[in-house]
Amino acid sequence: MSSSPSSKKTRQKPSPLLPSHFPRSPRTEEGGNNDRSPASPSGYSPRLTSDKMRRNGSSPGDKSGLGQSDYFGSKAEKGEGGLLSQASREIDLTPNLPEQKPERKALSAAMIIPIWIALSSAVILYNKYLYSNLDYPFPIFITSYHLGCAAIGTRVLRATTNLLDGLDRVEMTRELYLKSILPIGVLFSGSLILSNTAYLTLSVSFIQMLKAFTPVAILLISAAFKLQVLNHRLVLIVLLISGGCALAAYGELHFEMFGFLCQASAVIFESSRLVMIQILLQGLKMDPLCSLHYYAPICAIINACFLPFTEGLEPFRQFMRIGPLIMISNAAVAFGLNVAAVFLIGAAGGLVLTLAGVFKDILLITSSCLFFGSSITPIQIFGYVMALSGMVAYKTASK
Repeated sequence: MSSSPSSKKTRQKPSPLLPSHFPRSPRTEEGGNNDRSPASPSGYSPRLTSDKMRRNGSSPGDKSGLGQSDYFGSKAEKGEGGLLSQASREIDLTPNLPEQKPERKALSAAMIIPIWIALSSAVILYNKYLYSNLDYPFPIFITSYHLGCAAIGTRVLRATTNLLDGLDRVEMTRELYLKSILPIGVLFSGSLILSNTAYLTLSVSFIQMLKAFTPVAILLISAAFKLQVLNHRLVLIVLLISGGCALAAYGELHFEMFGFLCQASAVIFESSRLVMIQILLQGLKMDPLCSLHYYAPICAIINACFLPFTEGLEPFRQFMRIGPLIMISNAAVAFGLNVAAVFLIGAAGGLVLTLAGVFKDILLITSSCLFFGSSITPIQIFGYVMALSGMVAYKTASK
């Protein structure tokens, strides 16, 4: 039997055994010639002599009577379909899909609202206790310390939980950070420093009454930037809240001008921050925890820059007098409030949040009277009820 010249060449790897991979030669011979093809120096020829052989994958020179389908362990009658069906059963065809991250479980409003109220009230009362009862009057250091802990805490949560997965949807660039995050961070720092400084001279109850003026400040600043058109209803709301806050200030028995100016300035800074978020971060949806991830580092640095000129090294000298347990727990409560705010937004609507805030303010005023001996007058109560009514009306009108 003659062999082709290519059979003398070095043996090459045989062609795939599946019939669908066999090349069809135009020189297909009849009669079962078992010549070796130049393209196939192995012992079988890919040139099939009949449709039946093409179906079952047998070679005309196969003396054992076993085709390629028998080589794979399939029946010859199944032909190419049998080979492919067996191959599909043996090969894992699992698609390479991206890993699905577990979704955050939503908490019910009945569970998260009391937690938020408790943490929000605890932060304010804890800070007041630190400033007054423990004689640690360093609000700039406290805010810097809280923000530094928040910067570390958000990065730990980013690495260990899915609470900050919202950062994946934010394309933060250097230009966006300098033009948007930095100005808002400056306003945030001013609001924190001024509001905490007010606690040195004013009572918690009076400060909560003054905070009711925040919606008015937001409306006026929004109107100045032409983001809000003042209609007759909004003007009445402004007058109602302003009148209530004026009565609350008029009825304050221990009025301190310095503290009043600090709190009023804090309200302006905070309202400006909220309006700037609407202007500069339009289209970027960030929950409070994602916002804190960006604001906390720059705000901590800004606040720390004021320390040498205001409080100096005294906060560090008295740090150990207060004790690490109190200082760490104080920062933990403040950070826990930001985590609770993330779940609160997804669990309740705007009006429910407003009513929860009103209840929290009433609870704070009551707690201030019980724990710190703050005194309130009937005219203050009347004025605060007016302001709260205006706040609820404002939230209803803005829906």
